[in-house]
Amino acid sequence: MPEDTIAIISPSPVRRFISVSILTLLGGILIYLAFTTVAAGMLWQAIVAALGIGAIIAGDRLRRATSLGILMTNDALTDSSGRQICRLEDIAGIDRGAFAFKPANGFLLRLNGKSPRAWAPGLWWRFGRRVGVGGATPSGQGKFMAEAIALRLGQRGSD
Repeated sequence: MPEDTIAIISPSPVRRFISVSILTLLGGILIYLAFTTVAAGMLWQAIVAALGIGAIIAGDRLRRATSLGILMTNDALTDSSGRQICRLEDIAGIDRGAFAFKPANGFLLRLNGKSPRAWAPGLWWRFGRRVGVGGATPSGQGKFMAEAIALRLGQRGSD
C-alpha cells in the first residue's frame, strides 16, 4: 500500500461470499436444468447450459475482482494490484445522490475525457466518461472516499 494513501475501499467478506455463491448456484441450477429437461429440445438445452456456464464464469470473475480493494492516493484511484482506475486530475464531478446511476453503496465519477472501458465486477466499472465505484463494498468506506474526492474537487475549484 502506498504511503500517500488517503482512503481505502475493501469489499465486505459477507457480501462477497453471498454474491459469488448466488452466481455460482445460479450457474449450477441452469446446467442441471439443461441436462434434466428433455422436453425443451436440444437448442434450448444448449442455450440454458451456455447461460449456466456464463453465470459460473461471472461468479469466478466476481470472486477474483473482489479479492482486491480500491485505493485513493494523492494522484489517482487504483485497485490494490496497481491497476489505475482514473487520475484525480481527470475527475470533473461526482454523483452520490439516491437517483444517480451508480453502483450500490458507491458513487459515480464524471471524467473530463473518455477512457477505455474496464470492469471489475462488484468493485468498479469504467465506461466512456463515467466511472462507477462500489458494489460489494461497505457504504461507510464508499462515503468516506466520495467525501475525500469531493473535498479535493472543491479545493481544486478554489485554487
